[in-house]
Amino acid sequence: MSKLTYKNLLDAGVHFGHLTRKWDPHMAPYIFMERNGIHIIDLNKTLVTLEEASNAIRTIVRSGRKVLFVATKKQAKSIVEEEARRLRMPYVTERWLGGMLTNFTTIRKSLKKLSSIEKLMKDESYLNLAKRERLMIAREKDKLAKVLGGISELTRLPAAIFVVDVRKEHIAVKEAQKLNIPIFAIVDTNSNPNVADFPIPANDDAYKSIDIIVRYLTKAVEEGLLERKKDKEELRLKQEEDEKRHMDEGPDTGMEAEEKKAQKRINKEKEPSKEKPELKETSAKAKTEVEETTSKGKKEAEKKADTPAEEQAEPDVKKQTESKTEMKAESGVEEKAESTAAKAAAPETDNTAGSENKVKEEPESGTKTKPGDKTKEEPESEDKSKSDSEKKAEPVSKKKTEEKTDTKAEKKSDDKVGEPIEAESSGNK
Repeated sequence: MSKLTYKNLLDAGVHFGHLTRKWDPHMAPYIFMERNGIHIIDLNKTLVTLEEASNAIRTIVRSGRKVLFVATKKQAKSIVEEEARRLRMPYVTERWLGGMLTNFTTIRKSLKKLSSIEKLMKDESYLNLAKRERLMIAREKDKLAKVLGGISELTRLPAAIFVVDVRKEHIAVKEAQKLNIPIFAIVDTNSNPNVADFPIPANDDAYKSIDIIVRYLTKAVEEGLLERKKDKEELRLKQEEDEKRHMDEGPDTGMEAEEKKAQKRINKEKEPSKEKPELKETSAKAKTEVEETTSKGKKEAEKKADTPAEEQAEPDVKKQTESKTEMKAESGVEEKAESTAAKAAAPETDNTAGSENKVKEEPESGTKTKPGDKTKEEPESEDKSKSDSEKKAEPVSKKKTEEKTDTKAEKKSDDKVGEPIEAESSGNK
């Protein structure tokens, strides 16, 4: 982009300001001098501000966002509309509708209505309508296109606004300030430069001065669009190259993935465990218990494998004999418990019987028995309980004697069998 020079701005009349009596004190830093009752703008500062504004607007456009051009002045309408259409940027050259930014939802509704009318006019059914209906639709479409034609492709709020005259477009400036949208503006000596984020001190009434500044900024916008296209192409080429690499390195990628997984596992094992100390202790105890049980099982299995079948059978016989003796002992304990219960129950029955006899004897004889005297029935009951316990104990003693005799007989038979063998051996000698 060719840079503007001091002479180009002088030829366009950018340095001319308004009358001194109409000046705004905030513009004092941008005024060079006063001549013939007119303020003259410092063009060195205009060049600096133009460079700043062009760089900022280029970055905004490069990011893929849009800039809204606003100019309702007669001198600026044609220039702004022409440049905005060339760049496919939104613009407003007719009346600024109140709430075009702050109440954008209702503006979008009217934009949808405009698009639906345009579709209807392209359809064949539009020709079948009556002449009056067609005229009504065409008038409504022209009315909407006049006011909203420049922002018909605006689907969301713009990223920035470029304004030609701040005083003329004060509603647009206020709405942008509410929404924190950056403002690029041409500021004359009769307006406040603090309203704009990027003020450009210049003559906003002359056609040539507006033309030179607008074209300079639109060139910056064009450069931003070209840079965006280049970035997109570079991204596309990179993606294609990456795809080709993946296609070429297809078989190796699987091995690489497996290696990465193995490395991750190794790193996890190396990392210190973040478990709580209590959980660590319990896990260690469980491991030791499992190891002990496994070692015991192995030892038992080894012993069984080493011992012959006869020795393994002996413990089974011992277990059977032990179980029999335990059963007998349990039966003996049960019998003793029954005998003690019977003894305990016998005195009670004797006492009840004695009390009944005493009650019967008192009216007949009139004599009183002493508490120390015992009835004849008490010893008889005691004798009966003793005889019952002796009878129950007899079978147990008989069984024991029988077992002893059996064992003695077996020993004798073994001795007799051994004697003839010894005799035969002596005879042979």
